[in-house]
Amino acid sequence: MSETLKNGLLIFIAGLLAVNTYLLISQDDVPYVNPAQAKTTFERTGSSASASDARQFAMDQSDAAKPLADQLNQRPAATPTTTIKFDDTVHDFGDISQNSENTKIFTFTNVGSEPLIIENAKGSCGCTVPNYPREPVAPGETGEIEVVYKPGNQKNAQTKTITITANTQPANTILTVKANVIA
Repeated sequence: MSETLKNGLLIFIAGLLAVNTYLLISQDDVPYVNPAQAKTTFERTGSSASASDARQFAMDQSDAAKPLADQLNQRPAATPTTTIKFDDTVHDFGDISQNSENTKIFTFTNVGSEPLIIENAKGSCGCTVPNYPREPVAPGETGEIEVVYKPGNQKNAQTKTITITANTQPANTILTVKANVIA
């Protein structure tokens, strides 16, 4: 088979898949329930009903029966935002040795009027590991984010970041640790 024909078939199949996916996602109608499966469901409950009754029964029984578009568009209720204030957002460890363990505790305060919920804290590489409060921090309360930096075999000047994601505006806050790693 020629290369041009193969490429044409691949493009055609990809187009069909894209259209089919779009139609499935944008469907406003109820999902398809196989009447045989629905009948089996009704037989287990001791009911006898038509396929349309079975379809309604299936929809009433599970969120999984919701149209795919509805499931994808559902968002959790908006979480009120608050404000976080760190005592400092940058820490320089100075000269440190390779294969050492260096800890910095960043202290913060929830200076907003809503509970602070930290969703995630992630280091820019595996050598920088943050530990953060998993419970909401009440307005006016303080909390700590412990950052452990292990340079391993890194050398010379290093700068690593920790991205804190929370119900703040903006959602991300960046903490930075620096060090001069000596071999």
